[in-house]
Amino acid sequence: MKIEQRSIEFVPHNERYGRPRRLFTVWFSSNLQVTALMVGTLGVAAGLSLAWTLVGLLVGCLLGTIFMAAHSAQGPHLGVPQMIQSRAQFGVFGAAIPLLVMVTAAVLFMAASGVLMRDPLKALLAVSDNQAILIVGALTFLIGVVGYELIHRLGAWMSLLSSVVFGAALVLILLQASAPDALHVDAGGFSMPVFNLVIAQAASWTLGYGPYVADYSRYLPADVRTRDTFWTTYFGCALGSLGMMALGATLAAVVPSALGADPGTAVANLFGPWAKAALLVVALGVIQYNVLCLYSAYMSTTTIFSGFAKVLQVRRGAKAGLMALLSILACAIAVHTQYQFDTFFADILIGQLYLLIPWSAINLVDYYVVRRGNYSIDDLYDAQGRYGRWNRKTMIVYGASIIGTVPFMKLSFFEGYLAKWIGADVSWIAGLVLAGLLYFLFHLKRPSSGQAQRLEGQTGHVNSAP
Repeated sequence: MKIEQRSIEFVPHNERYGRPRRLFTVWFSSNLQVTALMVGTLGVAAGLSLAWTLVGLLVGCLLGTIFMAAHSAQGPHLGVPQMIQSRAQFGVFGAAIPLLVMVTAAVLFMAASGVLMRDPLKALLAVSDNQAILIVGALTFLIGVVGYELIHRLGAWMSLLSSVVFGAALVLILLQASAPDALHVDAGGFSMPVFNLVIAQAASWTLGYGPYVADYSRYLPADVRTRDTFWTTYFGCALGSLGMMALGATLAAVVPSALGADPGTAVANLFGPWAKAALLVVALGVIQYNVLCLYSAYMSTTTIFSGFAKVLQVRRGAKAGLMALLSILACAIAVHTQYQFDTFFADILIGQLYLLIPWSAINLVDYYVVRRGNYSIDDLYDAQGRYGRWNRKTMIVYGASIIGTVPFMKLSFFEGYLAKWIGADVSWIAGLVLAGLLYFLFHLKRPSSGQAQRLEGQTGHVNSAP
């Protein structure tokens, strides 16, 4: 298998291949791992009943996945990485602002995954805490350097392996003696703030893929139907994330002692003598998810620098070096935060919403409403082109949207006055509505690019409504 040649540049039509069904296994398998399972345990750990936790997870996953799948549908049409397209909204230089947020979120999730895999790897290998985290980082780096095709193939295999292991884990949980009482519809309690928090956490998980989901659909042929890309991505992500979160909630309710252990080890312990085999699959699943984070953190970092330096293509050596730096940074954060992990994980899960949701709303309104899929690919790479260096209107909308959601925010160290009054963090809803509406109003008089010529050769204009 060859190392991927393309990076941030437009993918020529003669190099496009594959069908949308590939997207299902990538997003199904990347969610079928214990980082998502950890999200499912949070509601039960906070005192919410299993039944209400499952309802909250269902609502959050179904809503959040709509937006990430809408981003995915842009990939085949434009043939460029997701955050390159953001230059049309923010300007070639201005796109660095949401790109920095994206890189930060991806690196933090890589760090979180390293901490989650620490104890499972120690059960498989005679290594220390820090060495286990470094092993996760090294394996993530090796797969990420190979790139796009290996990621898709790994997704297909992990869809099968993870389905077997976690499906069997669900059966073993339901066979526990404590299961009937824990699964009773009246078991546990209800709290509106916790219920809303569960919805926000589940939505945050799927919304977090938005800034890089199109990176994994950009190689598909341009004539792929938008609805096919949308629905294969949607069902893959929604089923995978909801399945794992529901498994995590069930595990926390039936086996409360699992809340005191790392989720990977808790699942593996259900398998008795087969625990190490289960741990191996658990570890591979998390590494696959980490690869998505690393690959897209690399793409976003490259996009930042290429905007200022007008770089159109990145050499393999530079790609490997940058991925190595990102992996090292994630490992350093994981080593530093591993013993205060619960608070760290909950805060980054919600914190990314505050910064990424306004970007998501701006990007989707621009693509589907304002420009209707009409973009000049050449100008996405030219600071002197039609999109300019900085789009001040968009940056004002982005900043105002973040500030406008502060009263709705709730973190371990801060709670906005509206969040206190409502009794829940609903900032993700406020961010979507505020950013989308402001961007639309600010660009009502934007001239249509519908007269742009159809894409010719490798670059030019993409002109066909999604």
